[in-house]
Amino acid sequence: MFVWLAGWLLLCPVWAHADIMINGEPAPLVQWDDLMPEGYGASLMDLFDSPELDQIDDYSERGMELMQQMMQKLSSAPVVNEMDGRMVSIPGFVVPLDSPGGKVRHFFLVPYYGACIHVPPPPSNQIIDVHFEPGTDDDNLYDAILVSGRLTTETYSHEMGTAGYRLEAYSIQPFETSSYFD
Repeated sequence: MFVWLAGWLLLCPVWAHADIMINGEPAPLVQWDDLMPEGYGASLMDLFDSPELDQIDDYSERGMELMQQMMQKLSSAPVVNEMDGRMVSIPGFVVPLDSPGGKVRHFFLVPYYGACIHVPPPPSNQIIDVHFEPGTDDDNLYDAILVSGRLTTETYSHEMGTAGYRLEAYSIQPFETSSYFD
């Protein structure tokens, strides 16, 4: 009996996120890998798997040329067209794009803390342009959140990066990272 109860308690955080409904439509939990076409991860690793990279000064002409090529590939990463129009829930971290009056209404959702602040940003298929009206408080920006809403395959460019997806958010809530990211 104790083993069954312990197992049930361990799964509760996952189940709590699995049954999100928005306007009667399920918004299943998706993973960031679901937003990358099959095989894209390997091609992305090829981009960074060059012995030449370790031997080039970042500010040399060749270093700048390679960085430009890398940024071009990252900002034009392919999306999964089957995700277009789907209702989803996805956890991530906020990169605010605006926060008038202490409310963040427009932000990038990214898979890890600190993305877009450092160069290079994640590939565009790993950045979601989120719009959430009425906004969320900007004092929770360092914690993982779960965003639920309708996902579309729309490109949006900003100085912080390029998003390959847009999410019209209906719900934002705190997310327990131990049940997903570990």
